[in-house]
Formats: sequence, structure tokens, C-alpha cells
Amino acid sequence: MEPMSLIVFLIVGLVAGWIAGKVVRGAGFGLIGDIIVGIVGAFIGGWLRAQFHLIPIVAGSTLLNEIIYAAIGAIVLLLVLRLVRR
Repeated sequence: MEPMSLIVFLIVGLVAGWIAGKVVRGAGFGLIGDIIVGIVGAFIGGWLRAQFHLIPIVAGSTLLNEIIYAAIGAIVLLLVLRLVRR
């Protein structure tokens, strides 16, 4: 993986994790926590998009679309974790 691709990957994870933290908890998880939640959420969001043939979100930018799908996946992750912990 090229250094620039890795940086973009980490930024998408950070933004998606931060958004998911704000939506589900009302606060983020810190820098590393947001990145981890966002990266796992990106995998979940990609899987959901592939499995359920979700209509592609057209927001004018591929990067923005990936952030949206990663945030959706991260939100699903956090909601499932919340249910499992109870």
C-alpha cells in the first residue's frame, strides 16, 4: 500500500469513527478509537452495500461516498456492540 493511500484510509476511518461516535454515544472515542471504529465500520459498510445492493450514494466525490458508507457501517457496529453488552 502506498503511503498516500494509507493516509487516506486512516483519514476515512477517523472521520467515519468520529461521526459514528457522535451519532451513537454523543462523543468520540479519541483519535485511535475513532480510527479503529471507522476502519471496522468501513468493512461492515462495504459488506452491507454488497450484500443488500444498496443504491449508491452520489455525493459528488468517491471519498465522500466512502466516508458515508464507513460511517453507516461504524454506526451499525456500535449499535450491535451496545446490544451485546447488555
